[in-house]
Amino acid sequence: MANVMVVHGAQDASEVPGIENLPSSVELRFAPNVDTLRAALPGAQMMFGWSFHSKEMREAWASADELKWIHWCGAGVDAVLFDELANSEVILTNSRGVFDRAMAEYTLGLIIAFAKHLPETLRFQGEKRWQHRLTEQLLGKRALVVGVGSIGREIAKVLGAFGLVVDGVGRRARDTDADFRKVHAVSELDSLLPEADFVVAITPSTAETFQLFGAKQFSAMPRSSYFINLARGVVADESALVAALRSGEIAGAGLDVFETEPLDAASPLWGMDNVIVSPHMSGDFYGFDNVSMEIFLDNTNRFLEGRGLRNVVDKVAGFVPST
Repeated sequence: MANVMVVHGAQDASEVPGIENLPSSVELRFAPNVDTLRAALPGAQMMFGWSFHSKEMREAWASADELKWIHWCGAGVDAVLFDELANSEVILTNSRGVFDRAMAEYTLGLIIAFAKHLPETLRFQGEKRWQHRLTEQLLGKRALVVGVGSIGREIAKVLGAFGLVVDGVGRRARDTDADFRKVHAVSELDSLLPEADFVVAITPSTAETFQLFGAKQFSAMPRSSYFINLARGVVADESALVAALRSGEIAGAGLDVFETEPLDAASPLWGMDNVIVSPHMSGDFYGFDNVSMEIFLDNTNRFLEGRGLRNVVDKVAGFVPST
């Protein structure tokens, strides 16, 4: 029996670097859209989600008659984790670990940019305006990282090495932790916000994290604090965030994710001097696709040989549990 794999989100092999390294026993079917996905799924045991934004699998689910395993090329699996899949026996794996360092560096870059007033400096440069100013020193500043998975932990390591004091917020509290000064339970979030200079959201997108940050949370943060969202746009109430930025309840925001992507040209976030907008790129670096493919290729061999897979997602929780 052929080992059939559907590659969703690609027209052909030329769009997926490294896929030629799959075992010759694997028959590939490319499905760039929902119609081709429906046609490709019957008889397929494996699926590779190359377009991590795509939500078309839900529409094509009824065609998946022999599917056993899906590998998702992103770290977040909210686009593919619908009820029918969650309640099935299909194994879901992801690219956990690939983006950790890049996102940690990006977080540090945003924090440095805000502390050293780099957006303002670039704006003044464009105006040919010479204006001396004082900036913040980061040593001893307090960062609260909301989400203590592999990315959150790498952020804690990088910020800690830079001299910030880093606490984490996870599902459960623990007094001792290898990467955070302390991990607090998410139920403590509101009480922690008044002490944070930088709040970094890096939670998975689940029902529990939907609009975790709203008007109440932004009003609890110091007026000198910054909100950084590298998780998913729905983790924050965008209208409440805009209001907090306009009123000065928080000093600024670094946003890599939004409720609707691409961000609408009419969004007020584009024109705010205290906001850095980026197009969901914080984890992407030169060569990231090759690193991600290494995990996928290894998992393909494991699947074909009947061995345990790497990065198995807990489909109830919505993420790969930390070891």
